[in-house]
Amino acid sequence: MANMVRDQLKALVTQAIQSAQTAGDLPPFEIPSFSLDHPRQSEMGDYAVSIAMQLARIARLPPPQIAQRIAQHLQLGDMASAEVVNAFVNIRLSPAFLSTKVREVLALGENWGHIDLGKGQKAQVEHGSANPTGFATIGTARNVTVGDTLANTLEAAGYSVHREWYVNDAGTQIRVFGTSVFARYAQAAGLDEPMPETGYQGDDVALIGKQIYERDGERYLQMPREAAVRAVGRLGIDLIMAHIRATLLRLGIRYDNFFSEKSLHTSGLAGEMFEVLSGKGQIIEHEGAQWFSEDGSPIRSGQGKKQTAEDYAASGQTDSADEGGDEMTALDEKGKKPPVQAVIMRSSKVIPNPDERATYFASDIPYVWHKAVIRGFNPAVYVWGEDHQADVPRVYAAAKALGIPDGVVRIVIYRFITLMRGGEEVRMGKRKGNAIWIDDVIDEMGADALRYVMLSRSVDTKFAFDLNVLKEHNENNPVFYVQYGHARTCSIQRKATDEAWPMDRAAVLSFEHLSEQMLIRKILELPEVVELVAMSLQPHHYTTFAREVTQAFSKFYEDCRIKDSSPDVVFRRLQLTQIVRLTLAKVLRLMGMSAPEKM
Repeated sequence: MANMVRDQLKALVTQAIQSAQTAGDLPPFEIPSFSLDHPRQSEMGDYAVSIAMQLARIARLPPPQIAQRIAQHLQLGDMASAEVVNAFVNIRLSPAFLSTKVREVLALGENWGHIDLGKGQKAQVEHGSANPTGFATIGTARNVTVGDTLANTLEAAGYSVHREWYVNDAGTQIRVFGTSVFARYAQAAGLDEPMPETGYQGDDVALIGKQIYERDGERYLQMPREAAVRAVGRLGIDLIMAHIRATLLRLGIRYDNFFSEKSLHTSGLAGEMFEVLSGKGQIIEHEGAQWFSEDGSPIRSGQGKKQTAEDYAASGQTDSADEGGDEMTALDEKGKKPPVQAVIMRSSKVIPNPDERATYFASDIPYVWHKAVIRGFNPAVYVWGEDHQADVPRVYAAAKALGIPDGVVRIVIYRFITLMRGGEEVRMGKRKGNAIWIDDVIDEMGADALRYVMLSRSVDTKFAFDLNVLKEHNENNPVFYVQYGHARTCSIQRKATDEAWPMDRAAVLSFEHLSEQMLIRKILELPEVVELVAMSLQPHHYTTFAREVTQAFSKFYEDCRIKDSSPDVVFRRLQLTQIVRLTLAKVLRLMGMSAPEKM
């Protein structure tokens, strides 16, 4: 595990404040939590400490004076030097200390960047989880890339990580899917079977129907229709999920489990959870439906906009729009969010079929219990698209109602993206409808480029990207730029071996050139970036870091000759090249991308 420089310095600053208090230079007080940040301007040092501003009211002294007194007691030794600028204590790492850190990185090898934030605790990342009603689309690509990268990060941060796909194999949308697949199956058999008006029209469903006919012939045409639709629908789900698994393998994504939504109900767990909440007065009957009420209050007027079976059939129930969904993010007359109220079981007057009355939220309740309590995941991370924004307060409210501590459940909402080519929005003409399959995009630009662009912006940012740029093999392609940086480090190492470059292996590691020092400083941020991503659940920090390391390495490569230098300099700079290789390889693998040795 890496010892973060930031944490070492933070401990020394804490000791300095305590020493100043002991000496009477600062009054006694409990030291608040504080941070060390990287100044935007390198001339201001490597870390800036702003705690003096936090202490002004407590210590009843001007912030610059507090900063001076902290600096006077700051014992940095050979590690760094400190300078007070206004209310900031700016710290600059020494060349000698940077040299010791190079040795530490080399000693850690493939474990460089790992931290012990999780201390072996069980964590889960549930991601992907698209309805199994079609092949994986580009919308799912951002979901699974973000989720997989977060799972990689939590592992690097010391958690025992479980990766899960939640299979929505229950409810109305599965019935609609089943009738759609059956229609395509019957058509493949030569029958004039009409597609349901609200059915799934895509080529993927047609392909699945044809596969079932080619495998099983007319077997299901000889069964009672309802039984045939259910059987073909189940087969359709299995075939769709097999296709999705194959697609995700192309992206380098694996799962530990595919969890069945239906099992939450057939196992009786959903009923148990409803009984628990009913005992707390949080399940309420209203107009024939069962509602969850966060505070046990009567159902507010105006809720439950969809009142007929036809309304539900028209929607197909393929998204999260259930009764009461639109009110979840609304504010009351005082500007506050009202208590969550949402349907869990629809009225029999609205949905006659008892197997289809449960809403998605009816499954969310036992699922969050299964994650956090039965399996003991902490954190239990969900990755959802922006169309599920209204579901977020429901799940948090359900977790709270079931006694799950705050912070155990964490939900990441990502914005959708748009594909462009030459300034025009992409419409895949060979596919019916607007669905763009992940497989098509991988075929066009490659898995690494697709993953990189999906991570290149904050999850709460909506953006467009151009396929043409990501097909280029030059610096315009961001993943090519980073991967080429890694390949260059490998090329240098190969040349040194093949050409037997003269090296003084006993040379003292001492890096005096500014470009060497700036490169080391940037590399040493990797454990901090891993921690930042693990805590913020924002994986775009990796793409920024990877680009900055590559830029620093390019500057070093331009400014510092390696081959035609003295043997001790050759050795030192090859060691520096090696830690660049380790760092770029690590961050690429955290993002789920390859680290090519040749390009």
